[in-house]
Amino acid sequence: MLHLHDQIEEASQAISSRWALQPAVGIILGSGLGSVAEQVTERVVIPYEEIPHYAKSTAHGHAGQLVCGLLEGVPVVVLEGRMHAYEGYPLDQITLPVRVLKRLGGETLIVTNACGGMNPHYSAGDIMVIDDHINLMNGNPLIGINDDRLGPRFPDMSAPYTPEFIDRALEIARQENFVAHRGVYVAVTGPNLRRGRNTASCGRLEPMWWACRRCLKSSSRCMPG
Repeated sequence: MLHLHDQIEEASQAISSRWALQPAVGIILGSGLGSVAEQVTERVVIPYEEIPHYAKSTAHGHAGQLVCGLLEGVPVVVLEGRMHAYEGYPLDQITLPVRVLKRLGGETLIVTNACGGMNPHYSAGDIMVIDDHINLMNGNPLIGINDDRLGPRFPDMSAPYTPEFIDRALEIARQENFVAHRGVYVAVTGPNLRRGRNTASCGRLEPMWWACRRCLKSSSRCMPG
């Protein structure tokens, strides 16, 4: 992890040289949500290939670019496409954009994705607000010699997802009358989708959703630096 500090500085400087605002919110878009980036105004678009140390997004439907600008008047940095472990990238490179968002000044991170539901009471297209996750990816982006400039050796993961935001999201769903659940996310490496026995085994752990990415970003988010 000792190499990350310089990479974060170089990447954040490259972004700041092209977009002068400080983001209040970082948004990572999952599959099928690229249209959110189209709503950003006064936008500056930076392909990942033009940001030092960023990996190229190769997954279908992931544009692989940073969209900086205003969303409902709020300065945001939108990651239109993410990197995945199944693309062959190391975990510290996959999570580098989250660290860069923090370095740019972002205090709030919203991460979205499309995934499969294991709760038989859920339906395709339902929204679930994640309140915890189970990491079955056989890896952790925080492994390695710790750099205290980036955060503590053992970051607090007791509440990786902000309870106030969870409550607010569910409140909005009730007000707007659309289905939203609250539950636990289980992450696997992919790229294969879930198999029958995997699903049965994980079902005993009581997670609600299954997919190939998400929790890595949450682990990095909990590092203060």
